[in-house]
Amino acid sequence: MPLVITVAQQKGGTGKTTLAANLAAALAPTRKVALLDIDPQHSLTRWHALRPASAAKLTFSDVSGWRVAGELDRLRAAHDVVVIDSPPHVDTDARQAIRAANIVLIPIQPSPPDLWAAEGTLKLAAAEKRRAAMVLNRVPATGRLRETMAAQLAASGAPLLAATIGNRTVFATAFAEGLSVIEAAPRSIAANELRALLAELLEMTG
Repeated sequence: MPLVITVAQQKGGTGKTTLAANLAAALAPTRKVALLDIDPQHSLTRWHALRPASAAKLTFSDVSGWRVAGELDRLRAAHDVVVIDSPPHVDTDARQAIRAANIVLIPIQPSPPDLWAAEGTLKLAAAEKRRAAMVLNRVPATGRLRETMAAQLAASGAPLLAATIGNRTVFATAFAEGLSVIEAAPRSIAANELRALLAELLEMTG
């Protein structure tokens, strides 16, 4: 059975698309990976167009509307992993992406508005009987905001991953070149953070 990771969040600016790109590219050297862009902004489509020929190959698709269900079936049949960048709002496409997922990954910055926005995605995942997990993303290097938010999430019982992703410039520079941080800067702190996140996700999903 293929692994389907749907990256979802109703609030913009949380790093959803960057995270989807990095996860797919990190898995591509060892698995047959498909990346599906159903976010109407299509930032992931532009990232893939920039991807150099020397980078690890992955199948890319960007569809919407009535074609999403059929495309998901096609990609799942031919790949080990499908990573979906979903729309930043609850609509039919988002529901289909969440319904198809083995795990719904919800990036949140360590701020109350991000947490509030994530509640809608968590409810949708629960309604579709899909496992969801939040990841603290774009975490500032200094200050106690991360610890404060993590404590609040733990107290609420919200599903929070142990791995966190820092607010690091290399994510933006790698994305602008069509790469993941592991490809662009394999020895960086950012690359190690992504590896930790990926390991945790793979352990959760078996």
